[in-house]
Amino acid sequence: ETGVYIPICSDGGIVHDYHITLALAFGADFVMLGRYFARFKEAPNKIVSVNGNYMKEYWGEGSARARNWQRYDVGGDKKMSFVEGVDSYVPYAGSLRDNVGLSLSKIRHTMCNCGCLTIPELQKDAKVTLVSSTSIVEGGAHDVVVRDEHFDAKPQ
Repeated sequence: ETGVYIPICSDGGIVHDYHITLALAFGADFVMLGRYFARFKEAPNKIVSVNGNYMKEYWGEGSARARNWQRYDVGGDKKMSFVEGVDSYVPYAGSLRDNVGLSLSKIRHTMCNCGCLTIPELQKDAKVTLVSSTSIVEGGAHDVVVRDEHFDAKPQ
């Protein structure tokens, strides 16, 4: 109505590659990727083992840990009065170099599958459809054992 454009940011909740594409399709101009980047070797947070899985520490900007680092300190007695971010762990994903290219490729392929070559086209033309968990299973490989490098079949 005013003619002033206000950029839209998807801040938080980006966990998987496809979340980036969804945020862009829903109209985001840019996305915050703290949790996405925290998973990589190059992030300064520690790698830890949780129940036998490699994880990296992760904390949101509104967490108690960030508050303790005085990122939200307004000075004097008016300290941050409540915690709104998480202090948690995210699955370790290896090196940034090995993953960012793959994520960008997934975004490009999803856009192409939607018939879109640019983000503005995606925002204008993409159709986001809610599907059931059953349809996701049925759309993938089912009733078979998928072979991978950890599967060891022995001839009889």
